Amino acid sequence: MADSIYIGYTFKVEPLQPGTEILIAELGFSGFESFVETSDGVIAYIHKEDWNDRILDEVNILKSEEFKITYTFEEIAQTNWNAEWEKNFHPIVVEGRCAIRAPFHEPFDVEYDIVIEPKMSFGTGHHETTHMMIQYILASDFTNKSVLDMGCGTGVLAILAEKKGATYLEAIDIDNWCYLNSLENVSRNGCHHINVLEGDATILQGKRFDVIIANINRNILLNDLSTYDTCLNEKGALFLSGFYDSDCELIKSSCNQLNLKLEKTLTRNNWVALKFVK
Repeated sequence: MADSIYIGYTFKVEPLQPGTEILIAELGFSGFESFVETSDGVIAYIHKEDWNDRILDEVNILKSEEFKITYTFEEIAQTNWNAEWEKNFHPIVVEGRCAIRAPFHEPFDVEYDIVIEPKMSFGTGHHETTHMMIQYILASDFTNKSVLDMGCGTGVLAILAEKKGATYLEAIDIDNWCYLNSLENVSRNGCHHINVLEGDATILQGKRFDVIIANINRNILLNDLSTYDTCLNEKGALFLSGFYDSDCELIKSSCNQLNLKLEKTLTRNNWVALKFVK
């Protein structure tokens, strides 16, 4: 991001999870565009020109009796966002095989070394759901497979799937920032088989895939499951995440109605990732 004047909000959240996750999602809808998670909450930033004194009116979690959230805010002038990002983004390694790092980190001596410039997009591997999806991809055969990464965020999952041998991939996100960021990351990692598209499930009509990866929130998944089923080839795999363990039965029930069979479950800090086969 270019240097600019921002308003920074420092939130303290109890309980920390899932409070922080919900808060970040709602702040994003309200126009906040950068977040740094802290030990007791999150710091959120918004351009001063996009700010008004009622910016938090539609952030419903602040009105919830389930969470105790306090905050302060201040004007922050001429922040060096690149320096802030470098200070707060740390590389991760999943199962000793896949490293996800920023361009300013040294390369890792691992099987899959992925370079991501996340900017505002979701999908650095740090979040539980992305981490579990990476685990699934590492454990699966993608040789010559066609793959859909739905809600691709940074494009990291599609990038890993290509590195594992997938020969045709589509990475789709409804958010323009994610679309542009995925294009950059696909190029940065030397991928040549990923077609990045901007849109939602309505652009999937007539398409078929061997593997579908969808790391999105519960309501969107439930709405789009029948579309995924139509697009999934026989014996294909469907990887779903983006929801809590309390949502599992609802997801499983909807998949069962489509004759999608549950094959494996991963959990991580109350988040869940499910693998179904057709």
